[in-house]
Order: sequence, then structure tokens, then C-alpha cells
Amino acid sequence: MSKPSTALVAAEGALLVVAAAIAALSSTGSDWEPAGLVAVLTALALGSDLFAVSHEGQRISGSFLALVLAMTLLGPAPAAAIGVASVLADHVRARNPLPRLVTNVATFATFPLVGGLLSRWAIDTFGISLEGAGFPLLVLAVFMVTILLDFLMIAGDHCFHERKPLAHEFRAIFVPVLPSELISALLCALVAAVYVRTGVAAMVLMVVVLVVFQYLLTQLLLSRERAERLAAMQIGLLTTMIETLALRDRMTARHSAAVARYAGAMAEALGWSESELEVVHTAGLLHDVGKFAFPDSILLASSRLTEEQRKVVQRHPSDGARIVRRIDGYAPVADIILSHHERWDGNGYPRGLEGEEIPEAARLISVADTYDVMTARDSYRKPVSSEAAIAELRRVAGKQLDGEVVELFAGLLMSGDLSFRHGDDADFEAELGFGRRVQRYAHRRRLLPRTG
Repeated sequence: MSKPSTALVAAEGALLVVAAAIAALSSTGSDWEPAGLVAVLTALALGSDLFAVSHEGQRISGSFLALVLAMTLLGPAPAAAIGVASVLADHVRARNPLPRLVTNVATFATFPLVGGLLSRWAIDTFGISLEGAGFPLLVLAVFMVTILLDFLMIAGDHCFHERKPLAHEFRAIFVPVLPSELISALLCALVAAVYVRTGVAAMVLMVVVLVVFQYLLTQLLLSRERAERLAAMQIGLLTTMIETLALRDRMTARHSAAVARYAGAMAEALGWSESELEVVHTAGLLHDVGKFAFPDSILLASSRLTEEQRKVVQRHPSDGARIVRRIDGYAPVADIILSHHERWDGNGYPRGLEGEEIPEAARLISVADTYDVMTARDSYRKPVSSEAAIAELRRVAGKQLDGEVVELFAGLLMSGDLSFRHGDDADFEAELGFGRRVQRYAHRRRLLPRTG
């Protein structure tokens, strides 16, 4: 274990000692009464760990509900004791390594203690009666505060050792289960209110709560994991299609990588957000994915296409968009692919969009596409110089292309900071590598389209 990790474990051990001392000093005999309630809550906490759910390396257990009831109905010392007992009981089964055991024990001693002290303070300060309407609200508040504290302690330790950002863990683990936790918090408040009026018999309802909680949480996490696996498979298929296209026609694949480079640079110059940059770069890589269905007689044609062949070629924006749209969250990318052959004067295809009706990202792709076709050394036509290509872009500005985008692109080219070496595999692989990273993670959030 590294020195920083050793120091963290030592700090957690010290926190455990402090929590135990505070629990002992704050404990009173009345905290442990009625004994039947202590026994029932302990049994529920221990038993619920048998149904714990594993998600992204973390175990999520319904024992938290029993601990919240202990915090609010008993006190800080019993709640902390039940928390530690549940961790030690789980350790018999899980056999966690010592550092993780220390983290778990310190966490399950600390957050129940904090919740119990918070509950006691609120009752004493605001005169909250167990029979009053304010008590269920107190239970709800203690639930939400302590579940956040629990997550921050466990996930924080994990992120520290694994060198991962805590914000990512929060989005990946805490946020997806928050709706289920809110439902559990409401049910927990209901159980507490019923217990105050009916006694230990209300704990039967707690068993129902626990079963419902575990079932909802399990189904939520399973559906999320299935969706992510499906998206990963679909994205992997797209990546495979790009690389297969590269094997069939290196020119088309290099062209897509160059368009992604150019369009991404223009989006960055416009000050677009990271998410928008990812969208336009991904669209650049995939803008010609519809050509995957082309026969070699079209894809590798060295002579003028027939009218029938041109009709096939004009279908590739629609075909590509249809393929990409099947991936959850990729609709904005599909819209760009669909529109990258539209013209500013409305004479493009497939929908005949005009002017600002064309998505702005698609206008960036169109300029990059046109320029690269003219200048690439491995193009199907004789390449022209960058200066000649810029002159041609300006000639068709306002007719085929957005004039403002043309001037933006010309400025980037003339500054000398933007280029793509078609003969250099490093440039090609760099753009595909960026695309793989984007495609691997973009499905975890819905990408927003750029309009206007």
C-alpha cells in the first residue's frame, strides 16, 4: 500500500476511535429502550445485508433504512452500534481486506452517529414531538443527509485509492439510485410515524419496505446495466464499421478523420462546450458511415458515376443517420450526418434545407468535407493547393456553403495551426482514437444538439 493510502487508513482508524468515544459519552440508558425495538432493528440491519446489490464495485444494502430508524427512534449510540455490527457481520461473508474493513467500520460508525446527534439536536432545539407532524419530516431529512454522508465516505475512499474523480462516481452510482432512495426515505418516514402510534408491531411494515426497496433497486440497476451494455455493443459495431471501411477504402476513412479534425477545430474556435465538441467530432468521423453499404463499383470508382449510381450515393446521409440514430443519445449526431450534404441555397439533399435551417454543426462538416476532397493527396481527383481550395470555398460561399463558416475555416488554415497529413497513419489513428473515447462515454449522457 502506498504511503498516502496508509495515511488515509490511519485517519479512518482515528475517526473510528473518535466516533466510538462520542457515542459512549452521548449514550444514556433510555437510548437502548425498548429492548425489543433495538433487537428488531439490529435483526433487520443484519438480515438486509443478505440481499445487498452490487453496482460498479460498490455494495448497496437496505440496512440503511434500519439504521435511520435507529438514529431517529433510539439515539446516536445504538445507531452507531448497529451500524458497526452490520459491517462486522457482512465481513464474515465478504472477507474484505483490512483497509476496506477499516473504511467500512469507520463509515458505519460515523454516519449513524451524526444522524443520531442531528436527530437529537433537532428534537431538543425545535421541540419536535414523536407524535407530531414534524417527526416524519425529521426522519426524511436525516435519511437524505446521512445517505449522502455514507456515499461520500465510501466513494471518497475508493476514489482516493483508485485515483478516480469523485464527481464521476457521484453521477455513475449515487444519481441513478436517488429516485429509489427518495421512495425509501418516504417509506422509512411512514414506518417511523406508524411505530410511534402502534409500537414494535409496525416493524412488520419495515420488512415489506425492505423487500420493495431491494426489488426496485435491483431492477433499476439491472435495467441501467443492460442499457449500457447494449449501447457499448452498438458503439463498438460503429467503430468496427469505420475500421472495416478503412480496409476497403483507406481514402474514405482518412477523409472522415480529416473532416473530424477540421470540424472540431472550427467548433473549438467558436467556443463550443466540450459536449458540443464531442458531438461535432463524432459526426465528422461518422458522416460517411452510410457509404459502408456502397458496392466497390461505387466506393472505388475511378470514372464518372452513372445517374443510377449517383442516386445510390445521395442516399448515404440518410443511411448513415439511420444507423447512428439507433444508439441512445446519438440523435444529434444523426441529425448532423443527415444534413451534411445540404446546401446554403436549398439545392442540397436529402431534405433541401436552406440557410440556417441546416444545423450549424452540419455546416461545419460541409466546409471541412469540401475542402478535404479538394486537397487530399489520396483523393479520387487531382489535389489542389490549400490556397486554391480556399479560393474555391469563397467562390461557392452563400450558394453551397455558409459564408461565415468559410471565413472562419480560412482563418484557421492561414494561421498555420490546422492540418491533416493524409499520408501519416499517426494523424489518422489519433482522430480514430479520440472518436473511440468519445463513443465509449458519450452514451452515458444525452448529447445536446447545436442549433442556430
